[in-house]
Amino acid sequence: MGFSMRIVINTVLFVAIAGFFAQSGSFYVASVGTAFVASLVLAILNAFVRPILFILSLPITVFTLGLFSVILNAIMLQLTSTLVGTDSFRFSSFGITILIAIIISICNTIISGHLLHRD
Repeated sequence: MGFSMRIVINTVLFVAIAGFFAQSGSFYVASVGTAFVASLVLAILNAFVRPILFILSLPITVFTLGLFSVILNAIMLQLTSTLVGTDSFRFSSFGITILIAIIISICNTIISGHLLHRD
């Protein structure tokens, strides 16, 4: 899956998940433009910062049998929120950030698997 396709998919996921959590206020995205900027920032962070964090946390990731990677995804989302601006893209708590990271990971896995296996 290409870079631009991943940006579009994450933008749609951010808007959809924010809509799902709209009543509780746990996850807020101000607009589709903000979701696009957030997915662009997340892609850049995943390309440059995530490999460094992955190497630094490799012992704990091995010890937890890979489950710590969910925490790394949540940290990437928190960094994205900080860089985009907490007025327009925010999470109410780190627990919600972990939940959103899990949802995004599952959705990306399903979508990537579907797009790769098309005839």
